[in-house]
Amino acid sequence: MLRSQLTDALKKAVLAKDACSVTTVRLILAALKERDIAARGEGNTDGISDDDIVILLQAMVKQRRESIEMYTKGNRPELAEQEAAEIAVIETFLPKQLSDEEIEDAVRGAVSDLGATCLKDMGRTMAVLREQYSGTMDFGKAGGVAKKLLG
Repeated sequence: MLRSQLTDALKKAVLAKDACSVTTVRLILAALKERDIAARGEGNTDGISDDDIVILLQAMVKQRRESIEMYTKGNRPELAEQEAAEIAVIETFLPKQLSDEEIEDAVRGAVSDLGATCLKDMGRTMAVLREQYSGTMDFGKAGGVAKKLLG
């Protein structure tokens, strides 16, 4: 599903002469091919799943956000803008992310469902959240909310 979306997006970007989209989608496809080759070495001939592709895309977004921070500190706004444009392209392939309020509500729900009361329950809480919200939640933010609630 995501593979076909990526190849279609590449074709459309090439036809539209959208250089940023072309470059970004090619980077995604190259990383995907690299992961597929690694998966073949482990006996998986079909390549990685859509869930693994989503994880790959989230990692790419995270890397670019870190780069934006570094470029901003280094007074390189043009490079930060380029990274932000790449994030916008990558996010078109990701499922809709939960807002901060939705994350807080989800964490509160998980804490109350588990009856979690202290930081020792953090692992169980995060495990439930990962199971229910994989691909749609920023678990860095969720961890901060959970720590605040349980601490």
